[in-house]
Formats: sequence, structure tokens, C-alpha cells
Amino acid sequence: MRLTIEREAFLNALSHVQSVVERRNTIPILANVLIQARDGSVRLTATDLELEVVEDAPAMTEEEGATTVPAHLLHDIVRKLPEGSQLKLDEPEPGRVTITSGRARFMLSSLPAEEFPELAALEPANTFDIGTDDLRFLIDRTRFAISTEETRYYLNGIHFHTKETDSGVALRAVATDGHRLARAEVAAPSGAEGMPGIIVPRKAVLELGRLFDVAKDSISVALSENTIRFSIDGVVLTSKLIDGKFPDYERVIPVDNDKRLEVDTKLFCQAVDRVSIVSSDKGRAVKFVISPESLLLSVNNPDAGVAEEELAASFNGGEMEIGFNARYLLDIVGQFSGDTTLFELADSGSPTIIRDSDEERALYVLMPMRV
Repeated sequence: MRLTIEREAFLNALSHVQSVVERRNTIPILANVLIQARDGSVRLTATDLELEVVEDAPAMTEEEGATTVPAHLLHDIVRKLPEGSQLKLDEPEPGRVTITSGRARFMLSSLPAEEFPELAALEPANTFDIGTDDLRFLIDRTRFAISTEETRYYLNGIHFHTKETDSGVALRAVATDGHRLARAEVAAPSGAEGMPGIIVPRKAVLELGRLFDVAKDSISVALSENTIRFSIDGVVLTSKLIDGKFPDYERVIPVDNDKRLEVDTKLFCQAVDRVSIVSSDKGRAVKFVISPESLLLSVNNPDAGVAEEELAASFNGGEMEIGFNARYLLDIVGQFSGDTTLFELADSGSPTIIRDSDEERALYVLMPMRV
């Protein structure tokens, strides 16, 4: 194998694929990136056996071939080479790859390309193209609520499914960790109708989020019983799906919350952020004292102190007290673009619905805390 490639093109492709590689690997080949030199291009592949990312980059190929080298080490080398430089990759002998750029020269150990694992071939049952902005919206509005609790593995991802609504068929994304729930939806793209409900793992969601910057107008999606593939302008991300049943989330979305609280989104976020400074790291509880024209936020931490801040608000009920986790509040409201945040409440012990005044396609449910 022998090729020459622009440093920026190589670095961009390498940055996308190397993030899949775990820092600690018990299987040596999984710490490597597969480099395949072809006529006029180089293909880079990385995998952790659950997720695979493949990207092509233009290159001058003098001798076709394939090998694997340590992914993170290669990325660090290329990242520190001068901007605008050219790299030459050569495999002078089995087990050795040289990287030359100007007067800099590196020699890395390699493993045979034949040992590099491949994910099983995808036989899609559903294929469709979805707008990049739509997919970004679905992921950005829900991924913060993905559970990290490994015992409930079926919550360790985003649940995608189609749903018949008043305005037509919608593609929904839902995530929950048992304390909060995030639901977002867009009009279902052609071809998505009737797709089975799937759970895309957290790591695949995070890797997909890194690729939005290179995506153009749309992203191609192919779906089989246990695998999903996203094709994004020269990058292909393939992931196994979580083999489990997502809970019936609609049962936890309240329908009778008749008390409505409205606050200024920006002022509310700033106030919650300020008063939560004195909250305990474990609880992070903020108390709401709600009256028809004001909202008093307070935190009482015996080990640190007391904080209070009052905001103008609109509430259609009498006085009410309820507590929430400050970090969960900021995770939800911190991404709102509307001027007003809407809370739909029932009582101090029941789930609360939170909405962005400017975005009807997303809904959030937050469980209260005792304060």
C-alpha cells in the first residue's frame, strides 16, 4: 500500500471514524483503523463490533492495498502535522506503516487487514431519506434524557417509531431515564410508514450527532430487524439496535394537568442556574412556590446555605408548591428557543408537562421531587 493525501482531507475522515474506537480494548485489532487504498481514494473504517463508521477521502494511490494501524495514535499524529501539508502513507513491509510529511517521519506497528472484523451485511426492510434538520431536531431534543442505567438497557437509547396523528403520520423520537421523558416528532418521510419501533443505542446517537456538520440536505436511512445504517455524504454509520422493548411511554404522559404556569424562558434559566449553586450535588432540588403572578425559586441546603429568587409569572391556579431537579430543568428548558416556557401541572406529587412556546413538535415530562 502506498498513497499520498492532503492532511485536511485525511484528518476530517479520521476524526469521524476514530471516535468509535474505545480507548481500552481487550481485542487489539479493535484499537485500529482499517485503511484501504483504492484508485483515487482511501477508505477508513473503525468499529467496536456494535457500531461501525466508514468514510472515503480523495487520495493519490500509487499502490493499492489495505492495513490497520492504531486509530488514536494515527489521529494524534495527523492532527499535529502542519496545516496544508501532504502525507505519504507506505507499508514497506508487513507489520510496519510509515507516515511521512515534510521532514517528519513516523513508523507505526500494523496488524493485517484480514483480521479486521466486519459487521454483518444489512438487508434493509425499510429505506427512506430524512431531512438533516428533521433528524437533528429529533436527536437534539431527546438525547439528554437517555438513561445511563445499564440494568434497564432498553432505556439506553432513543426509541424511534411512526405514529398516526391529527396532522398525518409522524416519526417520533422518545427517550427517558425514569425521572424525565423527552418526546419529539416530525412528519414521517416517505418510506418510513409502517417501520417497526426501534431503539438506537446512545453511542450511535452521539456519533451521529458529530456527523451533522458534514451532512447536506438529507440523510439516507436503511433499517433491518436488528441494524440501522445512516449514509451521510460519503460517511456510512452502521449500528446494531438495542434488542429490547421500549416501555409504553404514553401511559406516563399526563392528560389532565389543568394548571398552567408561564415564565420567561431566559430569565427562568438564569434564575434556576443561580439558586442551584447552593444545592447539594446529590439532590439538586429547587422548590417552586407558585402564585397567580409570581414564581419563587428557592434552595435550602443545610451544608451550604439558602438561595431565593422571584420571577414574574402567570398561573391560572391558587398557590402551589412543587420541587424539581435543577439539572433536569436546565437540560430541558436550556434548549428552548421560544420566549416563554409553559408548565402544565396537576399537584405537587404528579408528573409535570413542560413545553416551549415556539415549538409544538416537542414535549417533556418531568417527575417532581420532595422538597
